Amino acid sequence: MSEEQAVQPTYPRRAKIGLILGPSLFLLAYFLIPSSQLDHAPRFVLAITLLIATFWVTEAIPMAVTSLIPLVVIPLVGATDIDTIAASYSSPTIFMYGGGFVIAIALQKWNLHRRIALNIIDMIGTQSQRIVLGIIISTAFLSLFVSNAATALMMLPVALALISEVKEKEILTGKSLTHFSKSILLSVAYAATIGGLATLVAAVPNALFAEIARTQLDRTVAFYEWLLFAGPVALIMLVFLYFYLTKMKFKVDSTNQDQTIDFIKKDKKNLGKMSRDEIWVAIVFGITVFLWVFKTLVFPDHIADNMHDGAISVFGAISLFFIPSTKKGERLLEWRDLKELPWNVLILFGGGLALASSFGASGLNDWIGDTLQLLEAFTPFIIILLLVVIVLSITEILSNTAVANLVLPLCVGLGIAVGLDPLILMAAAALSAGSCYMLPVATPPNTAVFSAGVLDVADMAKAGVWLNIFSVIVITLAVYFWMPIVFGL
Repeated sequence: MSEEQAVQPTYPRRAKIGLILGPSLFLLAYFLIPSSQLDHAPRFVLAITLLIATFWVTEAIPMAVTSLIPLVVIPLVGATDIDTIAASYSSPTIFMYGGGFVIAIALQKWNLHRRIALNIIDMIGTQSQRIVLGIIISTAFLSLFVSNAATALMMLPVALALISEVKEKEILTGKSLTHFSKSILLSVAYAATIGGLATLVAAVPNALFAEIARTQLDRTVAFYEWLLFAGPVALIMLVFLYFYLTKMKFKVDSTNQDQTIDFIKKDKKNLGKMSRDEIWVAIVFGITVFLWVFKTLVFPDHIADNMHDGAISVFGAISLFFIPSTKKGERLLEWRDLKELPWNVLILFGGGLALASSFGASGLNDWIGDTLQLLEAFTPFIIILLLVVIVLSITEILSNTAVANLVLPLCVGLGIAVGLDPLILMAAAALSAGSCYMLPVATPPNTAVFSAGVLDVADMAKAGVWLNIFSVIVITLAVYFWMPIVFGL
């Protein structure tokens, strides 16, 4: 293949379609909707949202760059003022997410994530089914506080090493080995996704939910509140995942399994005792999580109310730059370590919040509410169910961040239209946007494990469809019955 043939085009076919389709939808929406029905400001916000959504879906230009469009064009035409738009890119929730990313970088730098995972697996046991359980628990635990993509990348080498150990020692052979290998990899992908549902700092849709609730509904959603609500959802999903993979989909015949898997113990031994650096990272990590969860119990109300989860997250991140490490002349984190920080995700997050603030400030939410009043004919339960099914289906083929950015602001107007608390619909959309299991492109964890070359698309699709169906049931019931109790709605 020549060098010219190997070079990728500047604009692939999908991007070219987006470059044409996006502006076309913008023009159609702005000029075909009569001004008597929708004023200039909300009409422009609706039109630019269609353009941005098209660019996100087709990746006509990088998604983070697309996310900066609202900062330029919306204030320019007077749809919303610059202060409202610019504030979205520096919201407290973005700092919460960014601080969590920094702490995750420290966990990886000092190998603490691997020690946590190996200890959990070793504690649970090294029989094939117990290994799967250990992978699920350790992956889900890490993804409570680290992005699901980073968690999957952390755990993938552990999973591959386990598969290699079992294969080389012929602990399992034939169909049992194949089933074990696939269940291990799917456990990493799915547990990383499910664990991220439980906290505000692990998945963008959850954090977006909290920020839109704060800015659009004037309601503060604390870390512990979301954990109390979504934690049981994640736990039920993880239990189902374990039994589905080990007892139904990829059952392993371990009757002749008379050898132990010593890879875990060897790796633990190679890690040695916890270094001083690991201990300090663990202390900072522990204090940060403790404050996220228990700040209302530790501090008086007037202090706890002013202690945003974003400030706690940044406090943990800053602390890592103060503590000296065992490397001469260095601290636990140096600025150069932040080259691993996913700035694009933070900008993408800001773009979604900018659109959400524009929906409210321009009056577009009111128009959406009036337009969707036909849904009043349905019961709240059916509305929640339909929303979960639609969002979960869309997220299988589109970025969950992009879907959350588009759907969550719409939920405010939908709630107004049907007389249902928007917080309920937003929670349903956030959890659904974070639950996608069928395709390798659906989530970064799916993509990561698929790259190992062990799984077929059919394996992931067949296993994922049942998780999707179960997710629809669990999320709908949790949002309808459990959320009003936790949030006092």
